[in-house]
Amino acid sequence: MSCPLYEGYQNREASSKLEDNGEVKRNNRKRIPAKKQAGNGKEMVDLGSLLTQCVQAVAVYDQRIATELLGKIRYYSSPYGDGTERLAHYFAKSLEIRLNGTRAPLFTQIPSNTTLATDVLKSHILYVSVCPFGRISNLFSNRNIAKLAEKATTVHVIDFGIAYGFQWPCLIHRLSTRSGGPPKLRITGIDFPQPGFRPAERIEATGRLLRRYCENVNVPFEFNAIAKRWETIRAEELNIEKDELLVVNCMYRLRNLPDDSVMLNSPRNMVLKLIKRLNPDLFIQGVVNGNYNFPFFINRFREAFFHFSAMFDILEANVGGEDPDRLLLERETFGRDAINVIAYEGMERSDRPETYKQWQLRNQKAGFRQLSLEQNILNRARTVLKSDYHKDFDIEVDGKWMLQGWKGRVIHALSCWKPVQD
Repeated sequence: MSCPLYEGYQNREASSKLEDNGEVKRNNRKRIPAKKQAGNGKEMVDLGSLLTQCVQAVAVYDQRIATELLGKIRYYSSPYGDGTERLAHYFAKSLEIRLNGTRAPLFTQIPSNTTLATDVLKSHILYVSVCPFGRISNLFSNRNIAKLAEKATTVHVIDFGIAYGFQWPCLIHRLSTRSGGPPKLRITGIDFPQPGFRPAERIEATGRLLRRYCENVNVPFEFNAIAKRWETIRAEELNIEKDELLVVNCMYRLRNLPDDSVMLNSPRNMVLKLIKRLNPDLFIQGVVNGNYNFPFFINRFREAFFHFSAMFDILEANVGGEDPDRLLLERETFGRDAINVIAYEGMERSDRPETYKQWQLRNQKAGFRQLSLEQNILNRARTVLKSDYHKDFDIEVDGKWMLQGWKGRVIHALSCWKPVQD
């Protein structure tokens, strides 16, 4: 079934320039090694080694050595270079912020105010066109919801971390074609408050866009915006109605809540308890399979380097260096996340991923049981991956988790859960 969001993806693919042999360029880019040979007879540099030396100096606040190494890294790195140089640019910026003790801005998943929503959408279309993680996550979530909603008269989706709501047009399109007519769709969009006098402005704008799309395809729609700290939300605020199909959806955003290392009563455990109390028909969870939440800075830096190297490598292997949407994606998503992980501590560090196995234990302890994967959804995801994406992406299964990876490294994990009622 087609989806309007991916029409932009298909149009982008169709306009890609072809090589002489007729194959798309993005599948044939050569990798650039980590060592750089500078022009004019300058020394060869290994940016990975320089970063390792620099992080050791920053860890003990050796200002002289760290400043000297940062100057060298900045000289050989660039946000406009190859993948390694771009990664080094943002990691150097992170280390510089940490060394200088600069305060972290209030966390928001929304890019800076100078970035237009249309630019964010274009960079998102680039992301789904060259990287399957977002597209397959949406496919996994939407198809599980649609299967459950085959006979429902009202579907209520509570979306923790809705941001721009890019996931939902595809579900709306699918519901609009349901045999017997579409159900009423209620979406409760939850996100962190924006700074300023209108903390829910971005979420409300997302709701207006989704409402217009529902009107275009004749899906009855209701939207509720909540912009506050997630652990302070009460069940009464979610306006759950009797006899509606209730689904809780959270794609990759529980990692932005403080964990047990920051607060004794962890907000992520409090949110899981809230979800259990709601007793949804389905809880769909996507997690970033990251191990860069160590309290020890050098270990965290090393794990973050492995993770973000993979993300920058994906774009280097699939997108031209001059693409403005790639630059925006690297600056406002990967670069911003890397800076938060490396530069800040305590409550200022808002990106705290756990591995999917850690989340499995956390969810089970909170009172959830994991559901089996739907084989037809898994098969469809693998078909999309094989037909539309680079051969180094893969999908694997571990227990009841669907894993998405790049060159053997697991990046994302998806699963479905149901509360166990006492």
